[in-house]
Amino acid sequence: MPLTSHSIYFENPVGRLSEHTQGYAIVHYKPGKRVFSEFQALLTHLSHLLQRRGWHKVLSDQRALAPFTEQEQAYVRARWQEAAPSSHHERLVAVLLPHDVFARLSAHLVLNDAHEGDVTYRIFEDELAAGAWLRQAP
Repeated sequence: MPLTSHSIYFENPVGRLSEHTQGYAIVHYKPGKRVFSEFQALLTHLSHLLQRRGWHKVLSDQRALAPFTEQEQAYVRARWQEAAPSSHHERLVAVLLPHDVFARLSAHLVLNDAHEGDVTYRIFEDELAAGAWLRQAP
């Protein structure tokens, strides 16, 4: 299923949040430089969506993503590690890694730092496999 066929929950210049009918959020990052406050807004809306729906699963499509800045890396680490899951499940994040080599490296840095807390990341090259993993997970 293409990611664009789902209902849009929020969109700004950084990315688009969609709701998958089978119980997970989709974050589709847009290419280009980001304004930090817009990056924060996207992740804040993601947290609100997960809490509102009682979900704990996210597909993070980072394929068009420019490298994370140090400020964004620190924000993601702090935000996701202190945020409580919206249910009794750990948060599951399926990640489609960026095509850009430097963006891929910065994404790996964030993922490597995120081993603490209640978040499990799994990396995928294919969105169908990522979606299948999220759908089969409890």
